[in-house]
Amino acid sequence: MDSLLLRPFSLPPRLCCFSSRRGCCVPTQYSINQACVTTLRCRVGRSQGCLANHLLRQTHGKSTYHGRLHECSHINATSGDSIESEPPKAYDSTSAWKSILSSLNAFYRFSRPHTIIGTAISIVSVSLLAIEGLSDISPLFVTGLLEAVVAALFMNVYIVGLNQLFDIEIDKVNKPGLPLASGEYSVTTGIAIVSAFALMSFGVGWVVGSWPLFWALFISFILGTAYSINLPFLRWKRFAVVAALCILAVRAVIVQLAFFLHMQTFVFRRPANFSRPLIFATAFMTFFSVVIALFKDIPDIDGDRIFGIQSFSVRLGQRRVFWICVSLLEMAYSVAMVIGATSSCIWSKLVTVLGHAVLASVLWNRARSLDLMSKAAITSFYMFVWKLFYAEYLLIPLVR
Repeated sequence: MDSLLLRPFSLPPRLCCFSSRRGCCVPTQYSINQACVTTLRCRVGRSQGCLANHLLRQTHGKSTYHGRLHECSHINATSGDSIESEPPKAYDSTSAWKSILSSLNAFYRFSRPHTIIGTAISIVSVSLLAIEGLSDISPLFVTGLLEAVVAALFMNVYIVGLNQLFDIEIDKVNKPGLPLASGEYSVTTGIAIVSAFALMSFGVGWVVGSWPLFWALFISFILGTAYSINLPFLRWKRFAVVAALCILAVRAVIVQLAFFLHMQTFVFRRPANFSRPLIFATAFMTFFSVVIALFKDIPDIDGDRIFGIQSFSVRLGQRRVFWICVSLLEMAYSVAMVIGATSSCIWSKLVTVLGHAVLASVLWNRARSLDLMSKAAITSFYMFVWKLFYAEYLLIPLVR
């Protein structure tokens, strides 16, 4: 609050002085002997300060009032207390919410939500393969599933966050909207986040006590670190084949086998049993993981070429890699339809054959109309490939 300077004065009629402490007009019982300058700061509208200067002078024994008084507060006629307006509080509340939403949005982008969704759906789908009857759908199953999903999502944030920490300069070219590349997050903040999520992931795995779950987290941690971290003999993402094998190992093998064994051996306490649906899921996701590993570099070719990342897109060209990815997926869908057709279960046969036929048709029509000269179109198609990934995990539990 601004200070209020008063000097001895005599009693003038009907003169008010504004109190800086209460923010209201208080009748004075004194008059001003000499010039007094009072500067008041008040709020007008929504938390915007206005400056009212009141110049009171005594001329020939009479007080003269100069300046214009801005309306700053309301007077309580009965108590003499002021009622402060609510808009400043509303403004502060709005600012706080905007700050919270901005922070959540930054973390949302940092976590790479398409990978988060893919991880969650895949673990749920594979876990359903361990169910042998309706009696297996119980609180025990739900608890075991949540333990696996939470631990895996924490590790997912660590892996994608670590990759961004070592790709800041590349992402300024390829993905400038990511928090580290745009400057929303400092490097220190990024390190704190990935460290915390790695510790939380291992903490959940250790507390749960499931060895299949713990080994899934540990192997994912090792491969994710080796893929991104810039140390001698590491940063495997620089080498196209090794990078693809890292993604394949996690998405095709670890997710299918380790999380299935977590549910089968740890939650249900049954012996390991590699069923037909599990083998199908592992084989199909091997194709799909290769496609994701190849396709993810197609939109990033500019930054990868500048910084010496020898991806398949850099070495073979975008168009050629694109059609390799489409061909691999169409081949996988064809094999899936054949497997579905050989099923002894009628409803599983219909769902598997028709479902994969629809997905193959949608993929082919979308691929034919893609403009490979447009980075935005290629990025959109890459997100479409992830949607096909989600759809496949919806079909896998129905394979019998």
